Amino acid sequence: MRRVLLGIQYKGTAYCGWQRQKNGLSVQEVLMTAWRKLFQEDVVFHGSGRTDAGVHALCQCAHFDTVSAIPADKIPYAFNTKLPEDVRVLWAKEVPHDFHARFDVRRKTYVYKLYYGDVASAFLYQTHCHVVRRPDVALMRDAARVMLGEHDFKAMQATGGHVKSTVRTIYSIDVAEQGNEIEVRVCGNGFLYNMVRIMVGTLVYAGWGWLTPDAIAKAIADKDRTGLGKTLDACGLYLAQVDYQ
Repeated sequence: MRRVLLGIQYKGTAYCGWQRQKNGLSVQEVLMTAWRKLFQEDVVFHGSGRTDAGVHALCQCAHFDTVSAIPADKIPYAFNTKLPEDVRVLWAKEVPHDFHARFDVRRKTYVYKLYYGDVASAFLYQTHCHVVRRPDVALMRDAARVMLGEHDFKAMQATGGHVKSTVRTIYSIDVAEQGNEIEVRVCGNGFLYNMVRIMVGTLVYAGWGWLTPDAIAKAIADKDRTGLGKTLDACGLYLAQVDYQ
């Protein structure tokens, strides 16, 4: 029995999320079905974490155990012959038997993509969040600074999140603008339910002048969800990178 770690890219629009569910098709289920077709073996893919319906991954990581003898470097080529076009295995490598794709994560990076304009794009609606007004990127960067470091981010957890601790550490937040598109890249040791979507929604409010850095800091300290921005749409969110060292 071998343990293999995969890097997986997917467009989440057509899926109910990463995790297998009864009410829709998941990325995890698509992978399991493809592997069964290839090797007549039932395996379970353990992801680095869940992504919700409509959320994408530039590189999700997941491990599984297999008795197959196929070399790791051949797995992506075989896998991709059985996967739909919106799911791709980028790489595969063998890992120790005690490695776990979720519990060994040191940090994750998410990217959120949005654009502004009077009219929503006919092409970007599945991959970017649309806002009408342009947020001031300088104001967004100012607001981002109060989110850096270790905080209790309970105010940035949506209803439905269940974790023992809401304390997380944010290592970096970068805000970049090109044309009428804005990309926010957030790196941390972990994230709460809908946390990144709330963070970016808060930064957009700051960019519109609706929230100041002091007001955001106070809402975080007071654990006051109502003092922050809205939860932005799932379509703009991407799991970009998972680090284990």
